[in-house]
Amino acid sequence: MRAAILHKTGQDTLDVRDDVAAVGFGPGKVRVRLRAASLCHSDLSAMNGVLPQPAPFVPGHEGAGDVVEVGEGVTGVAVGDRVVLCWMAPCGSCAHCERGRGHLCVTSLRRLGAPGFRFDEDGPGGPVEASGFYGTGSFAEEVVVERDAVIKVPADLPYELAALIGCGVTTGIGAAVHTARVEPGASVAVIGAGGVGVATVQGARVCGAGRIAVVDPVVSRRERALAFGATDALAPEELKGFAKGLPGGGFDYVFEAVGRAATVRAGYDAARRGGAVVVIGAGAQDDLAQFTMGELFFNEKRLLPSLYGGAPVPRTVALVVDLWRAGRIDLAGMVTHRVGLADVNRAVAQMRSGEALRTVVTLG
Repeated sequence: MRAAILHKTGQDTLDVRDDVAAVGFGPGKVRVRLRAASLCHSDLSAMNGVLPQPAPFVPGHEGAGDVVEVGEGVTGVAVGDRVVLCWMAPCGSCAHCERGRGHLCVTSLRRLGAPGFRFDEDGPGGPVEASGFYGTGSFAEEVVVERDAVIKVPADLPYELAALIGCGVTTGIGAAVHTARVEPGASVAVIGAGGVGVATVQGARVCGAGRIAVVDPVVSRRERALAFGATDALAPEELKGFAKGLPGGGFDYVFEAVGRAATVRAGYDAARRGGAVVVIGAGAQDDLAQFTMGELFFNEKRLLPSLYGGAPVPRTVALVVDLWRAGRIDLAGMVTHRVGLADVNRAVAQMRSGEALRTVVTLG
């Protein structure tokens, strides 16, 4: 089968090959024929080493397809079911899962380097094993994953829209609905107008926010967010002055969807006293955000990290599907580009440049 391989962390391009096999099928596993994948900025972060992922690996974690085989002991999904991949799969039995916080379960992180693929390589070494990004690897025609790494979705949900739900849309909408619990009439700023940021804009709109300002250095990206419910489009240098003009001297909620300490700091400064800064972006381990103890105490601004939607992922996925079916969110409009797997490096370039909101990779 075909798959895209990153051979070494730091490489800019992926090697699309047709000699790759999905391996590891057995008890508790599910084999999925992927039909669509979409590129998320976290894939680029794994490629350049900001997010840990041993190489070689198959990038991609937003994917949707059909179950073609189930291993012994698998329940809840069957051959023919349409599913999305879940990159932070809950084990169901740890302390986090027992508290209903399965999105915080770290069991799946122990699988980071586990072989999920094998491909031929010239030389004495013979076949080479590769992992899938965060236990998935959606830039492949087929994957073998743990049962808990797939979530069943309705058969009438198009594959390319289902792929978006696998990470970015779930993360953004969940941050607004579950983590922040934005109130009707609230003022909201979203820093970063990529896929996660636009999903957050839609989540804030669903919650009834009265004002939603999107902040991005790229004019086309911030203007595009207006079509999804943003009321104001700001350049980063305009944020501070705009925030000061609001009642209370700042936003009720600021969502940081970039993953950098500098934008977290800018978000904190743009929030009103007693407001909240919701950190969604996946950043580097050594990028330190700084606050004084005095300002943390005096301003009572809440710092609210939000991982994968801030709630059990199946719950947020179900919510997103319901909102889509009711016409309250626009998923189709988020797909700005489509490529085949052979052109996946074009999708990578589109993400790096900011040209694409979401590029869907069609997999047959």
